[in-house]
Amino acid sequence: MPVFVSAKAIANSKLFIVDHKIISEYHQVVKELETKFGDGLELDTVLLLIGVQELGKGYEEFSKDEKMNLMHIAICTILEPFGYYTYTHQDDDGWPHFDKVENLPPLQPKEQEYLLKQAITQYFRENDYL
Repeated sequence: MPVFVSAKAIANSKLFIVDHKIISEYHQVVKELETKFGDGLELDTVLLLIGVQELGKGYEEFSKDEKMNLMHIAICTILEPFGYYTYTHQDDDGWPHFDKVENLPPLQPKEQEYLLKQAITQYFRENDYL
């Protein structure tokens, strides 16, 4: 099992090191998702799918604002185990809500992408998808 590196550790290190096992597992997740949803899934699409899953209502047509909210739900959900968010409640419409526990440290775009891929991989592993 790969060692998960916190965003703080990534931001504080002078040398950004990528665990290629995590990247490989992320690509495995995407490949599996593409068999169900079609080829060419980008990171934001994977986040949208996680958001839809966490909302728990199944597929429906979502407005642009709702899609942004779904991506926010996904980011909060996958970064919760890292200590950045905590689930608080579900509103009357069934949408989950989170509180920010801690700000993410400043990350370069590639570092941020790596953190999200790492968190997505962990999410799918914990949900028995990997």
